[in-house]
Amino acid sequence: MNKIPSVDLREFLSDDPEKKNKFIRELGDAYEQIGFVALKGHFLSDTLVDSLYSEIKNFFSLPEEVKKKYEIPGIGGQRGYTSFGKEHAKGRKEGDLKEFWHFGQYVEDDPELEAAYPPNVIVDELPRFNEVGKETYKMLEKTAKYVLRALALHLSLDENYFDQWIKNGNSILRPIHYPPITSEPKNAIRAAAHGDINLITLLMGAQGKGLQVQNHNGEWIDAIAAPDELMINVGDMLSRHTNNKLKSTIHQVVNPPRELWGTSRYSIPFFMHPVSDMPLNCLENCIDEEHPKLYEDTTAGEFLNERLIELGLIKA
Repeated sequence: MNKIPSVDLREFLSDDPEKKNKFIRELGDAYEQIGFVALKGHFLSDTLVDSLYSEIKNFFSLPEEVKKKYEIPGIGGQRGYTSFGKEHAKGRKEGDLKEFWHFGQYVEDDPELEAAYPPNVIVDELPRFNEVGKETYKMLEKTAKYVLRALALHLSLDENYFDQWIKNGNSILRPIHYPPITSEPKNAIRAAAHGDINLITLLMGAQGKGLQVQNHNGEWIDAIAAPDELMINVGDMLSRHTNNKLKSTIHQVVNPPRELWGTSRYSIPFFMHPVSDMPLNCLENCIDEEHPKLYEDTTAGEFLNERLIELGLIKA
């Protein structure tokens, strides 16, 4: 496969069984073959997208000392600000050429879980920053829920199988700023080749060149979404849970051509995580003689902790 397939969520949400089944088939095929789709018909309005970009540009333009006061020690970067070059891909020493912010879950009806998650960090200088971030988080979470419902049907599970695990899940909205490149990077790129940790990732801001996906032949292909599309990919948790039936694809964000080094790039992924006690054991209906069980049993929480250590965000 040499291009990213495009699907429309409105087909799944329609009352037409034929359209719904077409969406399930196309989504499932794409995730088995390359692990990425471009999705139209999501719940983000143009106004909300414009507001979010405006707010995050305002935040990343703040003086360094102001941003640093929102970098919270001891929580592995789960909320608030993470400064430039702190995170690196698994197996690499060089920090990625980016800084980012994390909005986390807005827990409903579960005081115990609310106490277990770090609170969201309020930016005093920007009165609308947190409100716009929360609204975007909710709309992406809603979009992700329906994508997972379609995948549940593709996997011959109950349509609402994932609902119980993603309600109040440990999901993260991450506005990223890749600043202008001022000197020849030594071995570093904007985001080195990696697979995502979570169930699925919904990416805003993949309209320009930069994001590349590795297909099954090991070739890097550009992943460019239309202005009204989100790029959505399978993460390691879902790949593991489906015994690698659905593919978590390696991807990277490459540095721009030298003539564009002076420009910033922004992208905004939403990492859909389940609650920590979701079992990631390989699904029975994804195991057979041709596809023996590939992974040990674990939970989402245990797997996340292991990966955050590998990424250098928390200490072992």
